[in-house]
Amino acid sequence: MDILTLMEEIQATARTGLAFSSNEYDRQRYQHLLTLVTNHYADLLQLPENEVLRRFQAETGCITPKLGADAAIFNQAGQILLMERVDGSGWCLPCGWVEVNETPAEAALREAYEETGLIVEAVRLVGVYSRKAGYEYSPHSMTAIVHLCHVISGSLTLSHEGKALQYWALDAVPRWHARHELYARDAWACLQSGAKWQAVSQ
Repeated sequence: MDILTLMEEIQATARTGLAFSSNEYDRQRYQHLLTLVTNHYADLLQLPENEVLRRFQAETGCITPKLGADAAIFNQAGQILLMERVDGSGWCLPCGWVEVNETPAEAALREAYEETGLIVEAVRLVGVYSRKAGYEYSPHSMTAIVHLCHVISGSLTLSHEGKALQYWALDAVPRWHARHELYARDAWACLQSGAKWQAVSQ
């Protein structure tokens, strides 16, 4: 277990404990844990300690992983639509965080429209992928839900979140973002399986 994974578990335990514990001694212990991990996060992220603590304390209740939604969109040539990220981390599927009172399928459709200008329909669940906190991608654990999507209408329009939009052959992508190559190849396998497509429940 690396230090970021450890910190993620400690801060989640502390924040959940502060949300549910009524015993003053336990609350003091949870607060101490949160203060300790806040100091280390502040050093790693180069943020003031009070700012890190403010962000943690703004969330209450049981702390759960971040939930992401991804849209796998292929053209008739079998190429997948990818966006080159402005942060320089590579090419990714249209994706983003699921918002409150939004299903993962709804989030995938919204993100696809916001990032590509295309109106799409989610036709198959590709898979659910979990990623632990770590240095490689993020200081937070997350779960991504990937849907295979079919284009209904629209024209490619680049958003402020990307540097370029392009359909790519899977083997030609110069640099994949995070684990998006895995998502894309699993989506391609779903597409090739011949299973009947049907709209995913919204």
